[in-house]
Amino acid sequence: MRMKKTLLLTLVVLFAGAVCAQIPDTPAGRQFSAWLTAFNSGDPATMQQFFDKSMTFGRLDQDMGIRNRTGGFDVKKVEESSETRIVVLAQERGSGKQFTRIVMTVAAAEPYQVAGLRFGAAQPPPELAPPKMTAEEAATARTGVPFHQFSAWLEAFNSGDRTRIGQYLETSFPSIKLDAEMNFRERTGGFELRSLEQATDTTLTGLVQERGSDQFGRFNLVVETDEPHRIARLGINAIPRPAEFPMPRLSEAEAIAALRAEVEKDAAAGRFAGAVLLAHLENGDKPAKVLFSGAYGLADREKNVANKLDTRFRIGSMNKMFTAVSVLQLVQAGKIKLTDPLGKYIADYPNRDVAAKVTIHHLLTHTGGTGDIFGPEFNARRLELRTLNDYVALYGKRAPAFEPGSRWVYSNYGMLLAGVVVERVSGQSYYDYVAEHIYKPAGMTLTGSEPESEAVRDRSIGYMRPQGSGAWTPNTDTLPYRGTSAGGGYSTVGDLMKFADALMGHKLLNAENTQLLIAGKVDSGGGGRYAYGFEDGRKDGVGAVGHGGGAPGMNGDLRIYPQSGYVVAVLSNLDPPAAQQVSAFLDLRLPKQ
Repeated sequence: MRMKKTLLLTLVVLFAGAVCAQIPDTPAGRQFSAWLTAFNSGDPATMQQFFDKSMTFGRLDQDMGIRNRTGGFDVKKVEESSETRIVVLAQERGSGKQFTRIVMTVAAAEPYQVAGLRFGAAQPPPELAPPKMTAEEAATARTGVPFHQFSAWLEAFNSGDRTRIGQYLETSFPSIKLDAEMNFRERTGGFELRSLEQATDTTLTGLVQERGSDQFGRFNLVVETDEPHRIARLGINAIPRPAEFPMPRLSEAEAIAALRAEVEKDAAAGRFAGAVLLAHLENGDKPAKVLFSGAYGLADREKNVANKLDTRFRIGSMNKMFTAVSVLQLVQAGKIKLTDPLGKYIADYPNRDVAAKVTIHHLLTHTGGTGDIFGPEFNARRLELRTLNDYVALYGKRAPAFEPGSRWVYSNYGMLLAGVVVERVSGQSYYDYVAEHIYKPAGMTLTGSEPESEAVRDRSIGYMRPQGSGAWTPNTDTLPYRGTSAGGGYSTVGDLMKFADALMGHKLLNAENTQLLIAGKVDSGGGGRYAYGFEDGRKDGVGAVGHGGGAPGMNGDLRIYPQSGYVVAVLSNLDPPAAQQVSAFLDLRLPKQ
């Protein structure tokens, strides 16, 4: 008899010269242990035997390439574990000693075939992080081969000169493609070295900051042991601003001046096109006070039409806020219970497990395991998916990807289902409901989700820059038929300010349900918490709630600061992070009070 997960006591212990971590004796844990044993052996035949038996999608050349680069892995920590999924933090055995997060999922039934295996760069937890270098050690590191190679790369990269960068890559970093490197240079504006953290004869780790923004990154460099010591690997991962580099808060006037200068600089450099608005919520019935607003760049490059404050920009996932407010309105009216299963409101939902186990709370917090809507199936039917029910017909037979409520995984389909619930309960289409119950009372006259085939006055064209291309091209052929409850509509910075004003002024929900809406409920990674269709980034009450949105050719962000009363709305018709880098810039500088 198979024991329940809560009763499992037996543990598999992985040995790699020494005990590394205890792996739970679950189907996922046993398959992971078997994979790691084969992987660490470095023997192609052993690896192929594992593929043939348990992971038929595996590619020997790919896994062996990872094995040769890393030297294998030692598991340092099990971060998540269930019957069908395991997430471990592992450290390379090779000279790089870098940390990697490995995620394995297995089928729910015997023989528990491996369903997915993903690798991602990771930072060591504090208890495993080596001590930082002393000033003397840092000075020594600057005389070593890894630092010289990193400095040469950084000098070429920061030059922005395609010929110079290409020459460096050809001689010292041949595994990187020039087009990809130039796109990376365009997005970041180059880097400034801020500090060194660790160094060996063949590795170097440190902190850099983008020249064009406040964004910090941690780089991990590995050079070949033999001359000419070419770069074997160089990764730069975005991290929150380190505590040793504090950003002083500015006065309101200073923050506005800094914002104006930053946006003008980004627009001149081609990193931003769109609209920006900073406002302050007033007490009583007074409307929000606009402190700064501006529009930059072109809404239509072919016709040379400039962006304006009332230009309508596609907002991506920002529609999730409207969807969550809609559901909470129906909760407030006593028509929906957050603890009820989806099947109570969509009685004919195709998959019975989803209908019975996934609750409304799960849909609004991305904890239902309902998956995404984007991928090959969407691409093949992009213009055929015209109603929310069309998406249910396409994806409704899928089982939950994990036990509902067991973890947080961003799910566009889950929020789409929340829109279907709004339709079934209200008797209106989702689009009619939000127009009547959100846009109208908030005074949002320029927001909607009309089909892309219909002409919408002042709706901008989105411009994307595909990898390997230096030219901005319209994103028209990537867009859905129309936006949904998961995202894809359009709005203006002014309408987003009105939404924030109406929400925090309790014109859309009463005070109790407004707080229920925006209060973080589940860890969503990166130090944030996800609420109901809102991201809650507050620490000790200070900070913002809201939601961003992004896809090729569109990026937006709304940040509402309940304690200080500030509202920041930024919309762009360029690739991410065009808008969110502006809101992030202001977030670090606005007064807390």
